Amino acid sequence: MSILVAIITLTVISTIFGVLLGYTSVKFHVEGDPIVDKIDALLPQTQCGQCTYPGCRPYAEAITSGEAGINQCPPGGEATMLALSDLLGIEPVALDEEHADEPQKTVVYIDEQICIGCTLCIQACPVDAILGAAKQMHTIIENECTGCDLCIPPCPVDCIHIKTVKPEQDTWRWSLPASTETAPKA
Repeated sequence: MSILVAIITLTVISTIFGVLLGYTSVKFHVEGDPIVDKIDALLPQTQCGQCTYPGCRPYAEAITSGEAGINQCPPGGEATMLALSDLLGIEPVALDEEHADEPQKTVVYIDEQICIGCTLCIQACPVDAILGAAKQMHTIIENECTGCDLCIPPCPVDCIHIKTVKPEQDTWRWSLPASTETAPKA
């Protein structure tokens, strides 16, 4: 009988908390800024920090608030900058000198003979492209690696190296023609 009372009591308490949480989620629902969402969708989602912001979402928020220009995303390059200028209805501007180099696709690899399994690189990777466990060898999942190189500085034994991705049939793209003119807006 006491077990039945405990089960009924826990069921009532969990139902009350469920209703309370459901009500508060509806009552205090926060709408996101749709412009920030659209800008964030155009960014490459590498979360690399090369734009001087900690990720793509904070960079999108900075663009919306006017704190950052549309020309600070090296992984996105000129194509992303043009898409952002089209979305926001502003004139395209050249990429910042700091971010102007056309990014070459790279990934990192771990020299497994040197790796000590400290897990500092795993903690630094924003896209979880590093596989391993404490005091065990780590390896990179190349298909997931964005080439942001954020895992290199924390490595205490310098076992992480950069390698260029060779263009293959599925990764090769035509380079866009260099043009300073843009199409007129309708």
